[in-house]
Amino acid sequence: MNNPASLPLNRILAWLGVLVVAALALWLLAPVLAPFVVAAVLAYVLQPLVLRLQGWGVPRLLAVVLVEALALVALLGLFLLLVPVLVREWPLLRQQLPLLLDRLDAALQPLLAPLGVSWSLDLPDLKGQLMAWLNDNREDLLQPVLASLKVGGSVVLAVLGFAVLVPVALFFMLHDWGKLVALVFDLVPLRWRTAVDGFANECDTVLGEYLRGQLLVMLALAVFYASGLALFRLDLALPIGVFTGLAVFVPYLGFGLGLLLALLAGLLQWAAPSQALLMVAVVYGLGQMLESFVLTPRLVGERIGLHPLAVILALMAFGQLLGFVGVLIALPASAVLLVGLRRLRQAYLASTLYRQGPAGQDAGSDA
Repeated sequence: MNNPASLPLNRILAWLGVLVVAALALWLLAPVLAPFVVAAVLAYVLQPLVLRLQGWGVPRLLAVVLVEALALVALLGLFLLLVPVLVREWPLLRQQLPLLLDRLDAALQPLLAPLGVSWSLDLPDLKGQLMAWLNDNREDLLQPVLASLKVGGSVVLAVLGFAVLVPVALFFMLHDWGKLVALVFDLVPLRWRTAVDGFANECDTVLGEYLRGQLLVMLALAVFYASGLALFRLDLALPIGVFTGLAVFVPYLGFGLGLLLALLAGLLQWAAPSQALLMVAVVYGLGQMLESFVLTPRLVGERIGLHPLAVILALMAFGQLLGFVGVLIALPASAVLLVGLRRLRQAYLASTLYRQGPAGQDAGSDA
């Protein structure tokens, strides 16, 4: 016969075992689950729009189709911003690459000569190799991009998973979101449902604040980068600026890609490399300061309560565990963890373990 006093410990150990098994399964199956995780995140973000349309009298099936179509068009539009950049810059890159190398050689030799460094760059051979690579191996340019999206398995499976499974999974999750939430909630023991419901509501509030704040940051940065690049008279200021601003939802990756595109466009447009470097330094330096010290702390950080160091740690940790998808969900998942830590702290401060004094008396009572 089981000892009643040991039942709570057994239950705790059982739940811990379930959590360990679930975490291990998520880690091992991350390549397979990645499209479904992306679809779940998108479903959570888009669910309020579906409910809003339903409130206006639109049938749920039609509301789901309209919202998903709008989301896919928006995501496609973000990637299509790169089309004019690539169409314009690729031929210019092939034409002006020899000139860029000549400028590089002419700029580096005077700088390195006083330092006693002998600069011996075989420009004709390097030009020939680069031009041959640009002409004959265009498909190789896609390999780093596909490798960054690859969480595991083959590249073909990763591409098919994100191109086919995400829209399909998103449709079913949006259509059956209420049933899925109820199914998960029904698995919670009755005595815990009040606490779990409060925790879920608090997480929903924090995530809603995060999403609204992040959207405002993206729009503000898109306007800033497009305007800043336009002030320097960059021909591709609008697509590069808007892409950089909207791509900051992928922390650091979107900013870095936008910076490289702006630098390349400036080098190909102007004869003086210093003008392109000045443009990138001013616009992207001010943009990073604006994002880090003004927009993100006021519009996102204050809403979810994450310290900047915690943001960096979360990005590195989730990126290491789940790759590209981990970077996408790092901040929302950290916000949920923060809610859990807050509740644990409140429970600890209200417990007798904290309030008990050194002599076994309550810390709030007089000796």
